[in-house]
Amino acid sequence: MLRSIIASAPRRTLAAARPVASAVTMRAAMPALRFYSEKAEKAEEKPAEEDADAEAGEVHPLQKELDSCKTKLDEKDKQAAQFKDKYLRAVADFQNLQTRTVKEVSDAKDYALTKFAKDLLESVDNFDRALAVVAEDKRNDPVEHKEIIDLYEGVKMTQNVFEKTLQKYGITKINPVGEKFDPNLHEATFQAPQADKEPGTVFFVQQTGFMLNGRVLRAAKVGIVLEQE
Repeated sequence: MLRSIIASAPRRTLAAARPVASAVTMRAAMPALRFYSEKAEKAEEKPAEEDADAEAGEVHPLQKELDSCKTKLDEKDKQAAQFKDKYLRAVADFQNLQTRTVKEVSDAKDYALTKFAKDLLESVDNFDRALAVVAEDKRNDPVEHKEIIDLYEGVKMTQNVFEKTLQKYGITKINPVGEKFDPNLHEATFQAPQADKEPGTVFFVQQTGFMLNGRVLRAAKVGIVLEQE
């Protein structure tokens, strides 16, 4: 009996010691597990941070496309500005060409008309000379000088028709009798005192002057009243 008790005592002691040993073993293993878990979490956090840094450093494809579109738009804006500038310059050059062409055509027309008109002035002078040959007393005597009067009237009518034709092209006479002498329109050939005339005025026209569209074609040769002392 005693031997049985003695033999069973170590077994009970061993059995009682096993839970304590297990608890101590588990308690000793827990810090290692905790350390491993924290290490694993840190290992997981590190790639996540690296991915975030990589994403922050890398430009998004849409941003790249947007930047490319902006660059292309800027280039197109520059091209549009250049095309607009060229267009405006071309329009201005064309308008200048039109103005210059119109002026050149007008100048050429005026030059041709001026030359033609100057060639006709001699004919107008001949009409005046022919009419001046017929004395006034003969013109007032239709009985004795009927043929001369008829000829005079015929020349006068022809002269009127001719002058109307000239007026259609802007050619008009300068007849300054009684007007103040104007060196821009008149050419003084002589001066003479006239009792009933204002000094400095035209009292005689030696040669008729002509205007072409407001410009002097030929100045009238005139006699001027001389001021008496």
